[in-house]
Amino acid sequence: MRVRITIRLFARLRDLVGSGRLIRDMPTGASVETVWQALVQEFPAIAASRASLAAAVNAEYARFETRIADGDEVAFLPPVSGG
Repeated sequence: MRVRITIRLFARLRDLVGSGRLIRDMPTGASVETVWQALVQEFPAIAASRASLAAAVNAEYARFETRIADGDEVAFLPPVSGG
């Protein structure tokens, strides 16, 4: 079985991927880390960003171990600077 999710990307990640919103199918029981690894396979240029990323599931911060479900929105948020 597979689940369909929406992936949201921001800032430099959006620029590297060329889109801020992707729809992807993932295996049932997948985690946020599974989603990230699938993106890295598809877009290798984003791999180095992992160390500084935050993740969210359905607009709430989440750990990379968090399991995803059908219809979830997973967002990857690079650090924000400014003042």
